[in-house]
Amino acid sequence: MTTVPEPRRIIRLGRRGPRSHAGVGLSRREALLLLVPASLPILVLSVAPLLRGIYLGFTNSRAGFGVTTSFVGLDNFRRLIHDDLFINSFKIGLIWSGCVTFIQFCLALGLALLLSQPLRFRWLARSLALVPWAMPPVVVGIMWKLVFQPQAGVLNELLYRGHLPGSTIDWLSDFKWALPAVILVGVWAGMPQTTVALLAGVQSISDDLQEAAAVDGATAWQRFRTITLPQLRPVIVAITTLDLIWNFNSFGLVYVLTQGGPGHSTELPMLFAYNEAFKYGEFGYAAALGDAMVLVIACILVFNLWGRLRETTH
Repeated sequence: MTTVPEPRRIIRLGRRGPRSHAGVGLSRREALLLLVPASLPILVLSVAPLLRGIYLGFTNSRAGFGVTTSFVGLDNFRRLIHDDLFINSFKIGLIWSGCVTFIQFCLALGLALLLSQPLRFRWLARSLALVPWAMPPVVVGIMWKLVFQPQAGVLNELLYRGHLPGSTIDWLSDFKWALPAVILVGVWAGMPQTTVALLAGVQSISDDLQEAAAVDGATAWQRFRTITLPQLRPVIVAITTLDLIWNFNSFGLVYVLTQGGPGHSTELPMLFAYNEAFKYGEFGYAAALGDAMVLVIACILVFNLWGRLRETTH
């Protein structure tokens, strides 16, 4: 008995291809229309204010009703270069961001290595390590301001009960101790995200490498130097770059603690720009300060991307 072959089904495909439930066959116009709801808030709330702020840096915009604004070119930037207060705030910003980023990294690396060990109640320690990250900067600033309070603060009380020097120091109002105290708070507040990133990197390292090195007689320090650090290098570069940018742009924490005092000793660039804009009404000059800081951050990002491209090419 012979069987008649079933006729082939001819499927005609249009130019756009078959449609699926996942929307694979969407045309370019339909895809762009779907992107509009997501991109519109970004354009309105992020891109437009950024462009407006960059433009204001080239004007003499001031606070007040009926004040005329005119284009002044690079005058604000020339004023910026000769402004000793801005130069001082920029130096303080570099000291602050560099110290906080370095200390954060060192402490977070040690904590990440500790939390990667099979310790008892490790889950509790990992949860507690995230507590500073869950607190808003304003709350952190108020809490530490109470700790540094000279008459009834926890720090001075402990120093007094331990018969140690420094129990009468007003830490946030002393010219010598205000910046170190603020740096300490910045380190405490910013450690969790660095710890989480480094802990994820440590856990991604293969145990076989550590075991093979231990069998060959390598010490713990040698395994850390030759295996752990090289494996963590991409994570270290990424998280330290982000920390440097975040710390350089810090505002809320330092504003709550010292408001830039005493005597501009803790006035970061963001605080200086804030005072120029909302205390003295110099919107154009403050926008120029913001443009300068955006340029610095862009240079950091370009340097980071250049380093990563060199690593991938080699």
